[in-house]
Amino acid sequence: MKDIHVTTVVISISLFVLRFYWMTIESKWLTTKVVKIAPHVNDTILLLSATVLAVNLGQYPFVDQWLTIKVIALVVYILLGTVALKRGKTKEIRLIAGFFAIFTFVFIIFIAVTKAVI
Repeated sequence: MKDIHVTTVVISISLFVLRFYWMTIESKWLTTKVVKIAPHVNDTILLLSATVLAVNLGQYPFVDQWLTIKVIALVVYILLGTVALKRGKTKEIRLIAGFFAIFTFVFIIFIAVTKAVI
């Protein structure tokens, strides 16, 4: 299950960075059906594998601090990602949100690997 989770993490950030790049160059690829659907399918598998891992390991958000921080950071990442790819009113806002989303993703990985409580 951990392998599935890690694989979908890599796919998730790869798809985000690719879509973010396409947004910056105003590529038509962003409007294709597969590009709109694939990230949601992958992220659903990612969240399901995370849930299974948490249950199997007996570690839960709001019980284990590192996992709570990770879940909160995930919500921040999702919100920043939506601003970067869709909701940002200007390209400058989208660029700033995109870079902060990537930074937040790196932070999530740091917390996941170290289980550090900041």
